[in-house]
Amino acid sequence: MSWCIDGVKHLLSVAVNCCDSDIYKQPRGFENPEALARETVFSVSEIEALYELFKKISSAVIDDGLINKEEFQLALFKTNKKESLFADRVFDLFDTKHKEILDFEEFARALSVFHPNAPLDDKIDFSFQLYDLKQQGFIERQELKQMVVATLAESGMNLSDDVIEGIIDKTFEEADTKHDGKIDEEEWRSLVLQHPSLLKNMTLQYLKDITTAFPSFVFHSQVDDT
Repeated sequence: MSWCIDGVKHLLSVAVNCCDSDIYKQPRGFENPEALARETVFSVSEIEALYELFKKISSAVIDDGLINKEEFQLALFKTNKKESLFADRVFDLFDTKHKEILDFEEFARALSVFHPNAPLDDKIDFSFQLYDLKQQGFIERQELKQMVVATLAESGMNLSDDVIEGIIDKTFEEADTKHDGKIDEEEWRSLVLQHPSLLKNMTLQYLKDITTAFPSFVFHSQVDDT
């Protein structure tokens, strides 16, 4: 899952490099940072720093205070190509309101999963959903292959079909303990608990330190962290 984390790291680096940029139109979803902090693992200061990042991304194509798919792809994958299964899947998981746009609340809640203090169960659930393309509550062999192929494509890697099939075979051999040709949430959880490295990239230390990118914002926070 390094593709996802590398993309998020790129988002954060964009924010660091743009602290001195022009003031942008205020995005929607930042009405109550204190409440959003209570409902995520972020502190109020971290929520405010994320807000600065969100403003930069949401004004990249259309300055409307919302992130559309093109802006999301430009920021996360450095491309605006129209067809990308991987990019579409990540965007869909962020787009919890299913409006094909992201407001700040969705953005902050999705990134909360990658915070070092986020519950392990949240990280496991997010990683499972990424591969459950049909949202059936289990991962089929073809779904896993589609995502592996998409991931390799985004990374610029070109493996033979035989090698990819080998990866899928090995994964199912270990994970599909019920031998029903699919990986359910329980089996996925067991797999990642046996191999913690599978969730290594579900944690971004950058998010815990994000306030250092916006020191003036921390010093002038509208509400105190509690």
